[in-house]
Amino acid sequence: MRRIAVVGAGIIGLAVAARLAARGDDVVVLEKEQGIARHQTGRNSGVIHSGLYYAPGSLKARLGTAGAASMTRFAQERGIDVRTTGKLVVATDASELPALAELERRGTANGVPLRRVAATELSRIEPHVRGVGALHVASTGIVDYPAVCRALADDVAQHGGEVRCGVRVVGARPSSGGGMAIDVESAGTGNNRAEEIVVDALVACAGLYADRFAETCGLAPDVRIVPFRGEYFDLVGDAAHVVTNPVYPVPDPRFPFLGVHLTPTLHGSVHAGPNAVLALAREGYRWRDVVPGDVFDSLSWPGLWALGAHHVVPGAREVVRSLSRRAFVRSLQRLAPMIERQHLVPAPSGVRAQALERDGRLVDDFRILTGPRQVHVLNAPSPAATASLEIARTVVQRLDEA
Repeated sequence: MRRIAVVGAGIIGLAVAARLAARGDDVVVLEKEQGIARHQTGRNSGVIHSGLYYAPGSLKARLGTAGAASMTRFAQERGIDVRTTGKLVVATDASELPALAELERRGTANGVPLRRVAATELSRIEPHVRGVGALHVASTGIVDYPAVCRALADDVAQHGGEVRCGVRVVGARPSSGGGMAIDVESAGTGNNRAEEIVVDALVACAGLYADRFAETCGLAPDVRIVPFRGEYFDLVGDAAHVVTNPVYPVPDPRFPFLGVHLTPTLHGSVHAGPNAVLALAREGYRWRDVVPGDVFDSLSWPGLWALGAHHVVPGAREVVRSLSRRAFVRSLQRLAPMIERQHLVPAPSGVRAQALERDGRLVDDFRILTGPRQVHVLNAPSPAATASLEIARTVVQRLDEA
């Protein structure tokens, strides 16, 4: 039996821990927050993605497509609220039809069940949605991801593992015995209590802090995590049931963001968003959340300046949409013209941990970094929640190799 520490109690960390514990490893999950799934996992739109968007052969394509099935199955087996709704990706004008055709090609190559929908059928499926054509993707669904995390944490405990919240990892290094020595601080009623945990191996699923933690462990990641905030609204009044399926625009192929979309929730409302603006803190859920060290980290990375130089107009458009409710409404009206400003009520924002290359390229695939006795999930934005059970399988395989 090996003693293994997993840093981070989001859905990927918990999926890895549950898999390790189920095979007999002695697992401890270390989470700085006072509860699980407090950041990316607990602040997304709850969509089970299909694997439609991703380059054939990529980890996102393979693990995302498989994850749509495994996540749905896991939720059903554990009695977690999950619904396979299907999804529409809508071309709002003829200029978007070539990009829609490319999505159809990718989805078919990835084994995603889909079909082309003409404008007349689109109107029958979603009467309030307007477009010149669409793709219907059968395997998309919605699920309660925090409930999935609770089930995974239960699995860890049932197999003898431990999930420790309120524990901040401040350092990690090779131990004299050949394993890893992890320095932690546990928040108590008084001063923080420091201790050292010695383990045989380490898995880091640190999300927004993935690059920093990898450096703490002696590795040299070649990317920087740059936080992008996504702002959401709930639709109320006449627009509360504007769609019955998730409805997405055709995304800009230059970016790994899917655009402002409409998602029915498990509670009977409709979620609208997100946009994508540079956050001024790694946990910057509002414009007023500013951490100077995080801002310096972003601005000192040459890749951010290269990204901005090449995409000034799209970036400015996202900022305007963040600052102007009217601009956000106009984005939604391209899909559903009936939506008006009074239909929007602010909902909790999320922050996406996006890895950025030094030359300004946004990392468009999952990236996993290995070192002696350690594995780091370095880039795992959407569809990571969908693919979490499959990512865990891959991480455990790489840990065994490391």
